[in-house]
Amino acid sequence: MKLLQEKLAKYDIPQKAMAAGIYPYFRMIESDQDTEVIISGKKVLMFGSNAYLGLTNHPKVKEAAIDAIKKYGTGCAGSRFLNGTLDLHIQLEKRLAEFVGKEEAIIYSTGFQVNLGVVSCLTGREDYILWDELDHASIIEGHRLSYSTKLKYKHNDMESLEKQLQKCEPDKIKLIVTDGVFSMEGDVAKLPEIIALAKKYNASVMVDEAHGIGVLGKQGRGTCDHFGVTEDVDLIMGTFSKSFASIGGFIASDKETINYLRHNSRSYIFSASNTPAATAAAGAALDIMLSEPERIDHLWKLTNYALEGFRTMGCEIGHTSTPIIPLYIRDNDKTFMVVRDLFDLGVFVNPVVSPAVAPQDTLIRFSLMATHTQEQLNQAMDAIQTVFKKYGII
Repeated sequence: MKLLQEKLAKYDIPQKAMAAGIYPYFRMIESDQDTEVIISGKKVLMFGSNAYLGLTNHPKVKEAAIDAIKKYGTGCAGSRFLNGTLDLHIQLEKRLAEFVGKEEAIIYSTGFQVNLGVVSCLTGREDYILWDELDHASIIEGHRLSYSTKLKYKHNDMESLEKQLQKCEPDKIKLIVTDGVFSMEGDVAKLPEIIALAKKYNASVMVDEAHGIGVLGKQGRGTCDHFGVTEDVDLIMGTFSKSFASIGGFIASDKETINYLRHNSRSYIFSASNTPAATAAAGAALDIMLSEPERIDHLWKLTNYALEGFRTMGCEIGHTSTPIIPLYIRDNDKTFMVVRDLFDLGVFVNPVVSPAVAPQDTLIRFSLMATHTQEQLNQAMDAIQTVFKKYGII
């Protein structure tokens, strides 16, 4: 056995979890992504999806994707930089820029590639990137590729952020990068306070709106719109894999910034462009987001009901105020067992364990969609109460 294989063969954590009957990953779904899905022939309630508006199987979204394939084919066979730019891309970019309140936008093939390609190339060797310790992995990978000095601040801690800003040379570029809604904890970035510090120290701000768009703000425009700070945020990032019911992502900013990224962001230049179907689907989802505000209203009714219900139940849910509800368990093995038992009771949830979080911070991520019913939510909460009592969590 070669040295590389010998090293990797020692990694047996998944095998041990499988042997114990608690391995929770790569569960094969045999149906569409809806409030109910079929896994291994078993129908279960889906409370692990990021499709906050429930549009992945909406007839208009599917029709738009099918029509795009009929007209453009299944792929673009090249990067946006060369032969892969369609009129579909340009049209959607203009709509997205207008939607989030910026001059221009460009579309990437995935949301991960947006953060990877933007964060890595905006600042230089003598500059600074300041990031929240709970930022998404794509932001972390982006700043790892940058030659700039990276300064981490404590989660949503403005005193910590200011201390890091004070370390920066005043005449150098400082880019603060934060999630708008944090993907596991469900809490919201303190954008007004971040903007105030950015102005004080002449820093720029980038906000990842992956989990904010479709949830917060007027007609789902996101966290920046929710706080009324759109003009003060320099770059707004979004992804198509959540509320837009597709795959891909975008960055929106001023013309000069977008022009620079269009010609320097490597994950944009050297990746095949977003497929016609994915682009058209995202555009159709945007149509629905704008024309059916009742979806967001229902999502928030469910969210407020669930937040109150879990608190009454005695669950520890942290500082969440969104449809992402972390239910803390604080034990790796127990988290896996809870996920297994909930699945047996017909409820799909996602485990979040180390190394994604510290072992004492493990949780299950319970997320809501606008298409969930009150009855489905009650059924899931009853199952959680039963399992949590079984393991002494509540």
